[in-house]
Amino acid sequence: MLRILYAPQQRSGQGKEWAMILPVQVTFRNVQSSEAVEARIREEAARLDKFYDRIMSCRVAVEAVHHRLDRGNPYHITIDLTVPGAELVVKQEPSLHKPTQQIDEERIPKDVLVEGSHQDMYVAIRDAFDEMRRELEDYVRRQRGDVKHHEPPPHAVVSKLFPEDGYGFLETSDGREIYFHKNAVLNGAFDRLEVGQEVAFAEEMGEKGPQASTVKLVGKHHPHL
Repeated sequence: MLRILYAPQQRSGQGKEWAMILPVQVTFRNVQSSEAVEARIREEAARLDKFYDRIMSCRVAVEAVHHRLDRGNPYHITIDLTVPGAELVVKQEPSLHKPTQQIDEERIPKDVLVEGSHQDMYVAIRDAFDEMRRELEDYVRRQRGDVKHHEPPPHAVVSKLFPEDGYGFLETSDGREIYFHKNAVLNGAFDRLEVGQEVAFAEEMGEKGPQASTVKLVGKHHPHL
């Protein structure tokens, strides 16, 4: 049996925490549909939506797989998320060897607990959404990494120089002082540095506080320093 539910929700400051705007499409195959299960899927989807509010759509398929229940979870869950520039898909395959895991009964409505087979379905849904959460976290990290990769490095001004000792300090645009060693200056340009020279730099945390891991001359000079 195939049943498709399209259930857009409205985000609201009132009501349950999973109120959302994300449209959710639920499909049941070879298993009777359940409003309680549909509600649980929307709750799980809303948690993803709360973590990353740019999800464009969420499609979930619940399919019963015919094999002995004592050999693993009999449900196959597929989650398909559409996000900007990508599509994330998780397929929770039923295990033929791993016994069905237990699920916290406090998270399942009491009317569902009466039907033991639904507990297996809830376990499969939970595991599939946990895996999708990890996929979504990886996607978000990649997106943030791409943005950082294209951002120009921050600039600062050489505020202090100690040529004999081979180090100096930079003053950032927000007034912080950053230590740098001559070996961090690219192209061996430490000897060409002057107080007031504008540089581009990359920051890292050193043993004694923030320091510049790389320093590159950009050619401007600020004599007022």
